[in-house]
Amino acid sequence: MKYLVTGAAGFIGFHVARRLSEEGHEVIGIDNLNNYYDVNLKLARLERLKNYSLFKFYTIDLFDREAIDQLFAEQQFQRVIHLGAQAGVRYSLENPHRYADANLAGHIDILEGCSKYKVEHLVYASSSSVYGMNNKLPFSVKDPVDHPVSLYAATKRANELTSHTYSHLFSLPTTGLRFFTVYGPWGRPDMAPFKFTKAILEGKTIDVYNNGDLSRDFTYIDDIVEGVMRVQALIPTSSSPSHFQEPNQSSAPYALYNIGNGAPVKLMNFIGAIEKATGKEANKVFLPMQPGDVYDTWADTSELFDATGYKPKVDVQQGVTQFVDWFISYYKEPI
Repeated sequence: MKYLVTGAAGFIGFHVARRLSEEGHEVIGIDNLNNYYDVNLKLARLERLKNYSLFKFYTIDLFDREAIDQLFAEQQFQRVIHLGAQAGVRYSLENPHRYADANLAGHIDILEGCSKYKVEHLVYASSSSVYGMNNKLPFSVKDPVDHPVSLYAATKRANELTSHTYSHLFSLPTTGLRFFTVYGPWGRPDMAPFKFTKAILEGKTIDVYNNGDLSRDFTYIDDIVEGVMRVQALIPTSSSPSHFQEPNQSSAPYALYNIGNGAPVKLMNFIGAIEKATGKEANKVFLPMQPGDVYDTWADTSELFDATGYKPKVDVQQGVTQFVDWFISYYKEPI
């Protein structure tokens, strides 16, 4: 089949594009290669994707409307996996317009392309951040998500709403995936697993927010990719209208799932796993809660499991060890 993968030079996009390529699909990857984090890491991911003869890459901004439309017109994709976005919760406090461009306007451009050129299924990245300060655990796709606490989260919730609108108006099958904290080889430098590992190996301090009293549903990248692959093959269909729909349900060809490990880990335990994998003790600096952060995340993945049979396999110590091994191998010396 022929796929478009947006954000192909990004962490999850790279792994998804590689999995599709390994299975013999034709994959077109796009990314704007911005400098939000180390561009060299993005280029190194792309170098590995270039080993696949059916993979092609284009440097395109999601909010370049004409370029996106031309790409859809020329390539005639069958399915689209939309993982490109401006990431980061804290960064959104300082650079709001990047999120408006990439996450709002860019998402509309992808929806327009999928609708206009009759793509059979759009799978797109949402985020666990849409749950905001919800204290009902675990987080369920049936829960209301009307109070985001960061601009990033608000854009991801907007993506869900606009996707539903296109599913309803144009019968475009769309599936949103609320990703919970994803980590693993080739991970993002702005995320805690990378920052903690780098600092511990260099003997520097690590910042531990809310005095370490946080938990996250850390999910290993291979498990995430397996879930994405199963979801993209499960195309939503229309159903009879109902006045009693849950927030994640619709008569339109629309679906919404949590995708996570389903087992939250205390931040201090995650740091402990890095310490064990590196053989070094972290020098911790305990700090208060940061604006836009949430105390806990925990995915109720029962809906996804019922639909696809998806169940994560990699535990935290195994996943952290594999990440640390990649980090040491890739950088070879402190950066």
